[in-house]
Amino acid sequence: MIILAATPIGNLGDASRRLVEALETVTVVAAEDTRTTQRLLAALGIANRPRLIALHDHNEKDRASELVELARDRDVLLLSDAGMPTVSDPGYGVVAAAAAAGVTVTAIPGPSAVLTALAVSGLPTDRFAFEGFVPRKPGERAAALRALAAEPRTLVFFEAPGRVAGTLSDMASAFGDDRRAAVCRELTKLHEEVARGTLSELVAWAEGGVRGELVIVVAGAARREVAFPDAVTQVLELVRSGTRLKDAAGEVSAYTGHSSRELYQAALAVRG
Repeated sequence: MIILAATPIGNLGDASRRLVEALETVTVVAAEDTRTTQRLLAALGIANRPRLIALHDHNEKDRASELVELARDRDVLLLSDAGMPTVSDPGYGVVAAAAAAGVTVTAIPGPSAVLTALAVSGLPTDRFAFEGFVPRKPGERAAALRALAAEPRTLVFFEAPGRVAGTLSDMASAFGDDRRAAVCRELTKLHEEVARGTLSELVAWAEGGVRGELVIVVAGAARREVAFPDAVTQVLELVRSGTRLKDAAGEVSAYTGHSSRELYQAALAVRG
């Protein structure tokens, strides 16, 4: 079978017993970076020396079928550098290929930067959306954030330290200066830090420079008290600006609470 195994995101003590047992017995490990896996084996005192196969964004499409065939008669352990494979890391292509081929896929759960940041952020955790890394190009980043401005769920992002100040500034522009957020830095490591505040406060905090692995958590948009006729007008305004009617109805529904279907039908009737 294919075994997806979560690895520590910082603190080696978070390696689970099941992860250690798997590393001690498997004969094949598909790893995002084989050097990182070799260091993990040494740090955990693993004497086993499995065959290591590199699996990363640039070769996963080609390697997926090979790994699935290997998993027909042996266990193949799939690791990312940190956290759970497939979550903003390689592995999805292998899992999809295995599912299509009827090969069993299971997981050894464990550390996750997404869930850890969400848990310590102090923001609502009942509903959330993981957005991965925001686009690097300023125009694409601004557009992506504007599209999320009305999202009521808590949002979780990954970001590189060199871009975090600019990204927080763009978030403040798209979501509003007073939107609550948290920047979680070096989670589970010695210098772990969680900076909480409004986006404008976090922009000021980040201007002096931020180092380390980062996760940004942003509160969802609060629903606005908008009368139904006014909500329909907002849908029509979005349509006039180039948004598809269905998408416009969904966007306005998200932050007003009115039914997307009813907004769509009412706007359609007004348009004639």
